[in-house]
Amino acid sequence: MHLTHLLLALVPVVFAVNTCKVIPIGGGQDDGPNIIDAFDTCKSGGTIVLDKYYVVNTVLVITGLQDVTIELSGVVQYTPNIAYWSPNSYYLEFQNATTFWFLSGNNIHLYGGGTLDANGQAWWDYPNKTVGTAGGSSTLFARPVPLTVGNASNVLIEDLTQIGSPFWNNFVYQSTNVTYRWINISSTSYSSNPAANSDGWDIYRSSYITIEDSTIHNDDDCVAFKPNTTNTVIRNLYCNGSHGISVGSLGQYAGETDIVANIYVKNISMNNAQNGARIKVFGGSPYPNSTAGGGTGYVQNVTFEDFYVNNVDNPIYLTQCYDTAANVCAEYPSVLNISDIHYINVTGMSSGNSGNVVVEFECSPECYDITATGTNLTSPDGPAAYYCENVANETALDFTCTVPPASSL
Repeated sequence: MHLTHLLLALVPVVFAVNTCKVIPIGGGQDDGPNIIDAFDTCKSGGTIVLDKYYVVNTVLVITGLQDVTIELSGVVQYTPNIAYWSPNSYYLEFQNATTFWFLSGNNIHLYGGGTLDANGQAWWDYPNKTVGTAGGSSTLFARPVPLTVGNASNVLIEDLTQIGSPFWNNFVYQSTNVTYRWINISSTSYSSNPAANSDGWDIYRSSYITIEDSTIHNDDDCVAFKPNTTNTVIRNLYCNGSHGISVGSLGQYAGETDIVANIYVKNISMNNAQNGARIKVFGGSPYPNSTAGGGTGYVQNVTFEDFYVNNVDNPIYLTQCYDTAANVCAEYPSVLNISDIHYINVTGMSSGNSGNVVVEFECSPECYDITATGTNLTSPDGPAAYYCENVANETALDFTCTVPPASSL
């Protein structure tokens, strides 16, 4: 080998005209510090190239980016070093979430056809693991999110594969104008231990978010609109094994105000799932410091349109008693209001796991301005049934509601 070629092979980051190309160390050694150095060097108007196989055993906290392009055509694989990641992953406020990679700044473009591999199987198989309340993580066993866009604006992430997330795959955290497209997510266990809380996206305190043209294989929400998500569009998704496209959960924390408003969901294929179009709100609570209900706020102006279900337990499901015992919810109804919710062309077949029920609205207290048009849902368990409780103006629905039996609540 020529001497200059040998020297280049030993340099971890190659710089050229504000382009930082990260050269993997190899031998299973940690490439994380060199990736961080590349971002530090090319953080303004630069391009970071990740076109090889990288082993990462260092938390990637990347902040202060401005006009940056990230070409990820290789593989970034986080080590299965749970003893390091669980206590050291970057802590985020909501539901004890932590992350492997926190990406922050303005005008960021991440693309390239590459892969984020979070070694999820090691986490799913880990003995004595603990989980948090309502799909959250636990401070005793923190499970990091592979990629968090946080405190960021004007971000485009496209053409990316994500596999094996220990927790949510993507977290949009306190950000605005963020778009994801052509994302392929797979969080599927190959053992008897299932993946846990493997949401495709969770969105929190963020606005003007778009997620489109993507495929998600997981065991939890395909997309979840967490507190204070507004002005968001979700379209052209194929979801498999999911818990649905979910507004919520909301109202979990007493004394907190949660708002989800101006959400448009269109052209969704929901397959082999627990839920389809779902809104989930905690009931009330007598305890002023409750972390299991009692929060205030509202859900307003949410539309699900052209939503196809196949083998889905609950095609349309709305509850204001989520994760709340029926007797508690009856005595302490939700103080988070739901209104202006619209279902347009929700079609397909349920799984029959909920009997013949294809729609269930469980409002506590009343929900207002709920409409449905073009509904065509069937059940393998007999003629479709539609359960509604405390829904104002049921005449705006294109099906006939019945009151659910007490045993179903």
